[in-house]
This record gives sequence, structure tokens and C-alpha cells, in this order.
Amino acid sequence: MAGHSHWSKIKRAKATTDARRGREWSKLARRIIVAAKGGGGNPDENLSLRYAIDDAKAANMPNDTIANAIKKGTGELGAANYEEALYEGYATSGVAVMVEALTDNRNRTAPDLRRIFEQGGGQLGNTGCVAWMFTKRGVFTIAADQVDEERLMEIAIEAGADDVSLDEDIWEVTTDPAAFATVKQALADAGIEVESAGIIQVPQNRVSVTDRDVAARILRLMDALDNHDDVQNVYANFDIADEVMSEA
Repeated sequence: MAGHSHWSKIKRAKATTDARRGREWSKLARRIIVAAKGGGGNPDENLSLRYAIDDAKAANMPNDTIANAIKKGTGELGAANYEEALYEGYATSGVAVMVEALTDNRNRTAPDLRRIFEQGGGQLGNTGCVAWMFTKRGVFTIAADQVDEERLMEIAIEAGADDVSLDEDIWEVTTDPAAFATVKQALADAGIEVESAGIIQVPQNRVSVTDRDVAARILRLMDALDNHDDVQNVYANFDIADEVMSEA
């Protein structure tokens, strides 16, 4: 299974604890704050804010919490100075890792992530060391029993999607980022429920991982990075076989 979708599946499969839910809400609130600060507090006029709110609602974040995050972004509830930061590095076996963060203190975040990489058997690299291995793509995942291939292909491709593929029991629809909003609306209009949707970093090439211990080490590093409060998304180009994954 490829790194960008595989890690998302692993996270969805984890038991939802109060601590994990609270961490997720905190990260989503940061996204809302940054989106509102950059483009205003009206989601009808700010696509980034609309997508952040959609994700927050999908995570069952309370409406009051969403509203307060918007107000923090627009300055109504005081200043919140988060900025986007991108960190790049390697996991064991040369697996490329990209980390998207929202931080109010780069001098804290960078050393924290460096330590996590090193403790996980990896290494934080310089800017640009692995970014060239990834391409931004819009990706939607849909349960296979939601819709048949012919109908999904017709709707998605007509709306501007590039590809529709089946990954076990999940349809994956990929688009150019410019077509993301149009495809998202077309799926909604057709009544197709989307499990996840976002513009993500997709690896152009993959590193095959066949050793159970190596796979476990990579997944522990991914989990540790993902659990950091400043980290929004983690992407990697590992490809772990199902039989190895079951033992990792």
C-alpha cells in the first residue's frame, strides 16, 4: 500500500480516544484560524476556510469551537499568529517524509521535529531535499459500496478528475488541485458520501518496504510526527506490502 493513502487508512483505523480527538480538534482549529486570517471569515468567499470547516464538522467539532476559531482568525477574539511551515527529511531505508505544520514558534517546532526524526531512526533534512519527489494532488476517498465504478467515473471525470482507482474497499479519485472544488461539488450534488477529501502531497516514486521491523520503525516515526501539536499533515513515499503490514 502506498505511503500517502496507506498512512491515512492507518490513522482512520486507530481507536478514537479523547486525547486523540482533542488533538485533532486543536489542529483543525489552527487551520480555521489561519484560513480566516488569510482570506476572511466568510466561508462562501474563502475556499480554504470552507474546506477547513468541512473537515472540522466531519471530525464532530462543536459549532461554537468552529465559530471561535474563525473569530480568532479575523481578530475578533484577539490575535493568533500561526504560520505555515514545511519540513522535509528521511525515515529509515531512505523513505522520504514531508511534514506540513502550523506554528507560532519555528524555534520550538524545528528542534522538536529534528528530535522526533532522530529518535525514530530518521533525519530532518534541508529545505527541498525531498519536496521534488512529491506532487500536489486533490484526492477523494469513497467507500466502494457507496457507488459503482461506472457511475463514479462518469461523475468524477466529467467534473474534471484525472483518475478513479480502487484500493481494496476504497475508491480513490484524484484531480488537479485547480479542479478540486468542482469535483467536490459534483460528488456532493450526486449524493456520494466522501470519507476524506483534501489537496495532499502524492509521491512520484515509492520505496518498497519488505522487512517487518523496518516497517514498524517507519510507522512509529509517522505516528510520532503526526502526534506533534504543530503538525498538520505527514506524507511519505513508503510502500508496505499487506502481509508485512499485518506483522508490523
